[in-house]
Amino acid sequence: MPKYWDDRPELEDKRPCAAVREDFKNCLLASDCVRKDGKTPRECLKAGLMDDECNALRVAFFECKRSLLDNRTRFRGRKGY
Repeated sequence: MPKYWDDRPELEDKRPCAAVREDFKNCLLASDCVRKDGKTPRECLKAGLMDDECNALRVAFFECKRSLLDNRTRFRGRKGY
């Protein structure tokens, strides 16, 4: 379950998209691929052995990182901040 909310306590990581990154990391570490199969998170990502929640967080993290390069964010603001 994602823990991303607006009134969250301060994160140690001050980089952009830190909250989505943390949720994605926790989801990967709690997935069956890592826990039951004993694979590394990198192996699970490359093989595509993620559940739907982790896949949705992966897409959200990608969109957040992509919005950093998008010039339209000057008007709309960053995603996931």
